[in-house]
Amino acid sequence: MIAITGPRQVGKTTMVNQVLDEQPAAHKLFVATDQVETISTNFTQFDFDSNDGSAYTPPPRSEEWLVHTWNKARAMARRINNGAHYILAIDEIQKIPNWSEVVKGLWDKDRIEELPMHVVLLGSSPWLMQKGLTESLAGRFERIHLSHWSFREMQEAFDYTLDQYIYFGGYPGSASLIGDEQRWRAYIRTSLIDPIIDKDILEHNRIHKPALLKQLFELGCGAYSGQILALSKIVDGGLLQEAGNTTTLSDYIGLLSAAELLSGLQKYASKEHRKRASPPKFNAHNTALMSALAGYTFEEAKADRSYWGRLVETCVGAHLMNTAHDECDVHYWREDGHEVDFVLSKPAKLLGIEVKSGKTGIVHKGLQAFSQTHTGSKTLLVGDAGIPVYEFLSAPAHHWLG
Repeated sequence: MIAITGPRQVGKTTMVNQVLDEQPAAHKLFVATDQVETISTNFTQFDFDSNDGSAYTPPPRSEEWLVHTWNKARAMARRINNGAHYILAIDEIQKIPNWSEVVKGLWDKDRIEELPMHVVLLGSSPWLMQKGLTESLAGRFERIHLSHWSFREMQEAFDYTLDQYIYFGGYPGSASLIGDEQRWRAYIRTSLIDPIIDKDILEHNRIHKPALLKQLFELGCGAYSGQILALSKIVDGGLLQEAGNTTTLSDYIGLLSAAELLSGLQKYASKEHRKRASPPKFNAHNTALMSALAGYTFEEAKADRSYWGRLVETCVGAHLMNTAHDECDVHYWREDGHEVDFVLSKPAKLLGIEVKSGKTGIVHKGLQAFSQTHTGSKTLLVGDAGIPVYEFLSAPAHHWLG
């Protein structure tokens, strides 16, 4: 099986359909979990192999619908006798209750029968997909993860300049709207932010304070992305209208991070308890989220050097989070008044990264202190007097870590 995961609006469905377009019509079936079609069968519960022509309208997002659709594909696969494989692709699979257990049973039966059918599962709820894949389908799938689009991808597909990518981010669906910033911001809010929070997070998790989660997201993305902010300061400082505690906020950050909206990076430290005790550094996974919430127009953002510097730093952080492999961790570092914007780490390798979009000629004491504290580590300056931002964004995180 192929499991294609990733956040909303990054092209998962488009990619699969483009691949299927190259296949003969009789060799493929693409369905969405909320698609209702009139089909014929006389099934009883989960037995759908026979067919007497009676009409049946399957309910959406149900185990029953999934089993019937799978059996429809099975019947087509059995008709192929030229050595080719049938392809069944199911979009938004995570919306079906108990989907992973049902898929496990169906897939295992197909393997026993050596059925010539490939299965592709797509989902936009990362934690639900991950839960189902690891709990029930371990060893049965290969995962392809599509993340937010990189600078190179947006440049090649939509002719984005570096400044446009830094501000408008990496959502391909919004690229045609950047000439009308009001429409662009409305799209980011109504087609991306609202569905992810309302449908992907709130519908599938027990959230006692939805308003608090939404306020935390807007605070972390719009006002504080690229900044370190203690959760206790959020609670005690009245930054949120809805009351909460640090444990609740930490849990909500975890959900927002799993949805690839907003992460709270931990401080790099050799001991795990020091990482967990550190205040998070907020970083949006896509600068479009920050720009849509912050209220600056494109020109206003470029004119405000302080804000633009934070936007550039957020862009670099998002690039690191979106391109780092599983064994590569992203943190920040701060000790004794010295700070490094980002730290990439994996066994036996450590890289401190400082982002500078302002004046040149500044001595970067944070990188010096980091290097002295962590023997054998490497450091990298991104921006003025260092690696150009466009060059850094053109290669994935592991390229720089080596």
